[in-house]
Amino acid sequence: MTALANRRSVMTLYADAADPLGHSVRLVLMEKDINVEIHFIDDDTKPEDLNDLNPYDSLLTLIDRDLVLYDAQIMMEYLDERYPHPPLLPVDPVSRANNRQFRFRIVRDLYALAAEVVGDNEIAAANARKSLRDNLLAIAPVFSQFPYFMSEEFSLVDLCMAPLLWRLPIYGLKLGAPVKPLLKYGDKLFERPAFRNSLSAFEQEIRLS
Repeated sequence: MTALANRRSVMTLYADAADPLGHSVRLVLMEKDINVEIHFIDDDTKPEDLNDLNPYDSLLTLIDRDLVLYDAQIMMEYLDERYPHPPLLPVDPVSRANNRQFRFRIVRDLYALAAEVVGDNEIAAANARKSLRDNLLAIAPVFSQFPYFMSEEFSLVDLCMAPLLWRLPIYGLKLGAPVKPLLKYGDKLFERPAFRNSLSAFEQEIRLS
């Protein structure tokens, strides 16, 4: 274990201020009011020791004494298990499995498209923008049936959706009346105190400037 981890007595999160997955982890930290040091970094300001701790050379890294995590979904579940109040995962195995599956699909389908939308390839961005719009149109009716994502209870799935919905203005999507239930759902998530407390300066500029 490197000196970077050894000298930390408080939980520490290293993250890109613009990364929506990192934002999901920050949301869990805020919802549970966990004492944490959050350091926003980029490739130029990343501590050298972080390369030794994170074998994938990615920025998002959570350090909790001797534990080092570098996958957002593992971080979220670890935080929910270590700090069980308020609970953000269902109790029964079937519901927990569905929760994990929803998060997997959100990241694989929606986050992947969003990354292409803000990429440098204009043709790929245009195609991804259309696919992202179609996906959001497809799931919008669900939010007329449930207060949260396919559930009566607020959960980690909602903390995966919130960063994506907050960033809709920078994706350049034209969304009309059919997605109104989805947008109302997003507004409900944005009103949570933890959401406002989670925002980086970059994220505040998306909607609050």
